[in-house]
Amino acid sequence: MKESGGGGGRKYGALSPCAACKLLRRRCTQDCVFAPYFPADEPQKFASVHKVFGASNVNKMLQELPEHQRSDAVSSMVYEANARVRDPVYGCVGAISSLQQQIDTLQTQLALAQAEVVHMRMRQFSPEGAASAVTTTGGVSGKLI
Repeated sequence: MKESGGGGGRKYGALSPCAACKLLRRRCTQDCVFAPYFPADEPQKFASVHKVFGASNVNKMLQELPEHQRSDAVSSMVYEANARVRDPVYGCVGAISSLQQQIDTLQTQLALAQAEVVHMRMRQFSPEGAASAVTTTGGVSGKLI
């Protein structure tokens, strides 16, 4: 018999504890705060969150939040924990900084391309630009054919 436990969909009464209780080696109760968000088939999720934040802190955070916000909070904690495991010094701030640098570079490239388009249009539509376009393409200087 499968019951919904706040979106986690775990089998209550089954012998399989959630990933958190399994890692912490404790009995997984029916009202386990971790069970809906850390299913047994995804042990790495809780392992990284536990390593970075600690089970007690995660428990406190989840208890303080309304149930409808817990799933988003867990997703955020998992992302931040994985980023911290990959980059122990900067964590997700390193990823944000890298993306911001990419945005700055791309904005500069876009501004240069837009300026070049404006410059080419001005050359195309100005009288001197049309004459110089003919001479630079091998036409007779000063004469339009």
